[in-house]
Amino acid sequence: MFRTVSLSAIACFVSALAALPDPVSPNPDTPRPIEAVDTVFIEDMTWMEVRDAMRGGKDTVIVATGGVEQNGPYLVTGKHNVVLRGATEAIARKLGNALVAPIVPFVPEGEIDPPTVHMKYPGTISVTEATYEALLTDICASLRTHGFQHIVLIGDSGGNQAGLKKVAAQLNKSPNGGRLHYIPEYYDFAAVASWLEEQGIKQTPEGLHDDFGMTATMMSVDPQSVRTAQRIAADKFQINGVDLAPAEQTIGWGKRIINFRAEATAKALAEQLKQ
Repeated sequence: MFRTVSLSAIACFVSALAALPDPVSPNPDTPRPIEAVDTVFIEDMTWMEVRDAMRGGKDTVIVATGGVEQNGPYLVTGKHNVVLRGATEAIARKLGNALVAPIVPFVPEGEIDPPTVHMKYPGTISVTEATYEALLTDICASLRTHGFQHIVLIGDSGGNQAGLKKVAAQLNKSPNGGRLHYIPEYYDFAAVASWLEEQGIKQTPEGLHDDFGMTATMMSVDPQSVRTAQRIAADKFQINGVDLAPAEQTIGWGKRIINFRAEATAKALAEQLKQ
């Protein structure tokens, strides 16, 4: 048997909750009681670790956007997010004064209904451009509030770039808070492909939304994300005519590619800081 709850009773309950003291109200200057961990990822840090890192000179934060989309028969749908786990850490450590905000996994991937582009494939998750830009705006505004002086925006997919550029321009119109830096050089895959060719990696595209550079990068972060064991078992451990065996060698290439992109990002940021 159900009992009817009056609106007045609900209102009284809500008012009582509002009158309770804030359960999360420690002194912002409370000393950290334990040793900090060695990480650049904000989501893996306590608030005290973030505070102390900023006080110690970490005045820059990286906001990176990835995506969840179809990537051929071998790569997981979170391909861009996997890449960014490796790339953002490399960039932050190369800069020396940076932390990394949680990677933004949801980006425009095509119209939802009727589906277009990647949304034609199951597993893809898309958001509208307006939703994407609003999310980025709130994330960056939050980081500004906490006192970060430089917010570096990078995207690991082509569809991410316009929103990143727009949000950076809009927020930089405000004199309050840190400066935003959109770095398109991070997403210069033509430069990566040219560099690989110079190193002797010649590819013949197979039309699988996949290539050696992407696969190698992902393997260096998480070999399972490219289905390494399953491909070896099925004699499919190659891409675009390039053999991926031995795996250790391909992982080494992935680390070099990450470093190449981190160098390009750091250089581009340095140029912006001079302006």
